[in-house]
Amino acid sequence: MTGQIARLLGAGRVIGSTGSAAKATRMTDSLGYDVAILREPADSLPGRLAEAAPGGIDVFVDMVGGDQLRAAIGVARPGARVVLVGALSGQLSAQGTGTSALVEIDAFQLVVKRITMRGISGLDHPDTHREWITRFGEWLRAGEITFPHVRIAGMDNAARALHEMIEGKHLGAVVVEL
Repeated sequence: MTGQIARLLGAGRVIGSTGSAAKATRMTDSLGYDVAILREPADSLPGRLAEAAPGGIDVFVDMVGGDQLRAAIGVARPGARVVLVGALSGQLSAQGTGTSALVEIDAFQLVVKRITMRGISGLDHPDTHREWITRFGEWLRAGEITFPHVRIAGMDNAARALHEMIEGKHLGAVVVEL
């Protein structure tokens, strides 16, 4: 939903990334993105991101970390803001523990470009929760935003749902119906 929200809040160009061509098409066709690039192969990600954002990045909302974060810092404009809201690269890493998301970044770029980087959680601003619920509900009712999700029936399918989510089979939230 990040692309839709960015668009509603006035973003001029919205770029996303995903793991499959089918998801990229859905992101550009119905979820507010101007461009959706594939995360793999990682070695060409910086070039593909630079091509998608020829003027650079002003705001980067990162749910993954890893190679994407490194590439975004390289393409960031002076004064860019990086918002870290997730760390899927570490959580889903076969080599990791799921409790860390290590990434090597060029700290010199942060300094030279005066990039601000901040981790944020939905729990950080409880005073704005009601405002968010109201705004989000208005967008949903007006049809200005959609909530991409898949429903999987039955608690006995919860393990399969988790596995499919980790594999990136679904776009959006995976809901197990009880």
